[in-house]
Parts: sequence; C-alpha cells; structure tokens
Amino acid sequence: MIRLTRFLKPPQVKVELETRTPAEVPEGWSRERFVWSVKDAVLEELAALLDASGKIVNPTKLLADLLQREKKATTAVGHGVAIPHVRTMQAREFSMCFARSTPGVEFDAVDGAPVHFFLAVVSPPYDDRLYLQVYKALAEILIAPGVRASLLEAETAHDVIKVISRFGD
Repeated sequence: MIRLTRFLKPPQVKVELETRTPAEVPEGWSRERFVWSVKDAVLEELAALLDASGKIVNPTKLLADLLQREKKATTAVGHGVAIPHVRTMQAREFSMCFARSTPGVEFDAVDGAPVHFFLAVVSPPYDDRLYLQVYKALAEILIAPGVRASLLEAETAHDVIKVISRFGD
C-alpha cells in the first residue's frame, strides 16, 4: 500500500472550504451555469492548496487544466466525495490536497448528492504509475467504513492527515 500522507502536508489541507452553494439558482441562470460557478470556485481553492505544495509551475494554468478535465466528466464519484485530478505540465511532480465542505457543495456528483470531501491529485503527464496508484488508494480509503465520519469530525489539518494515515498508510 502506498503511504498517502507523504504527499499531504498541513498547508495542503483546508478543513473548511470558503465556497458555498447558493440557496437558489440566480434568476436568468441555467442550472449548468449555476453548477459551474460553484465548481469553478471550489477548483480555484483546490489549485491554491496544490500550489502550497511548492510543486506547481503556474497555479492559474493549473486551474484551467483542472476545469478542462472537469468538463470531460465530473470527478464527483458519489458518497459525498470528489477526486479532481489531472496530468499536467503545471505539476513539477506529484502533488495532492484535501478540502472539506461540512454543509456540502453542488458538484454534479454521479449520485446527485452534495460533495463534502475533495482530494485533488495532480502530476506531470509522464508520471502515470504513481498518479494511478494514489487515485486508486484514495478511492478505496474514502469508501471504507468510518473514514468520512472521521474526516467530518477532524478539527485541524493535522487531524485530517491522521485520519488518512490511520485508514490509508
């Protein structure tokens, strides 16, 4: 098993996203525009967390790559989890981040539920092996019993890292 916490440090963890889903779709907006406004804001926060790793070339271009990847298919896998991911020239090396939204945000999840947990993963285009190993490990961890409840209870970045370590390292 891969030790995920070697890639996740406190500056790359946000225990509460600033982004919220507005209570209603603004007048004149399509549902799609509404959802994309939330996705854009969340991905912007995630790009900043990834940039905190020191492994990102250009966070603005990284955000564009994350958005482009999200347009191909949602990265919200259900059960309140999204794993935004992209292989990009904006990553000097593999990096990941974690963010939580206690109330949940609209992210076009496959099950229609709000997303509470975001684990973003980026790597250079030539680093497929590690990228796929980590993606698989994250997916397995996040469906394990008790993990999401423990992540909801986490109060600090260190608490989040301990939960991921307990279940995934």
